Amino acid sequence: MQANVKAEAARGNGGAPLTELELGAWRGMLVAHAALTRRLDADLRAHHGIALSTYEALMLLGTSQAGRLRVSELSRGALLSISGMSRMIDRLERDGLVRREACEEDGRGAEVALTDAGRELLTAARASHLRAVREGFLEHFDDDDLAALAGFWARVTPPGET
Repeated sequence: MQANVKAEAARGNGGAPLTELELGAWRGMLVAHAALTRRLDADLRAHHGIALSTYEALMLLGTSQAGRLRVSELSRGALLSISGMSRMIDRLERDGLVRREACEEDGRGAEVALTDAGRELLTAARASHLRAVREGFLEHFDDDDLAALAGFWARVTPPGET
């Protein structure tokens, strides 16, 4: 109980400036995320000629149960706007990595699926990307740390978002 009292004393509230403890936690998360994202993006561009956001879209398609997703589902999963994802899909379609198909459920909308070339690129990029994720992030923590981190992220993630 005493630790909670000390922790509470180091915390601000409301619109007050962040305390040193709060700022360290907040800025630390932002800086670590930005640095890791830049590194992962540069690695994918150098080794596979694709951006991290492109890899995310290909990965979402490659792991979807139906093998296809609507643009809105892709945009949610890749954390991009629908218009941004639509532009990306246009580029990927021109590059022969994905194709648009009529929605099997209602025939009105379009779904996006990987082509053979897209699947090959995803397979090639996946191993080096996961290696970079492990080297740049996961290997800095033991299993208890990873479990704690997963719990922390779950605590601040709004319901329904993944």
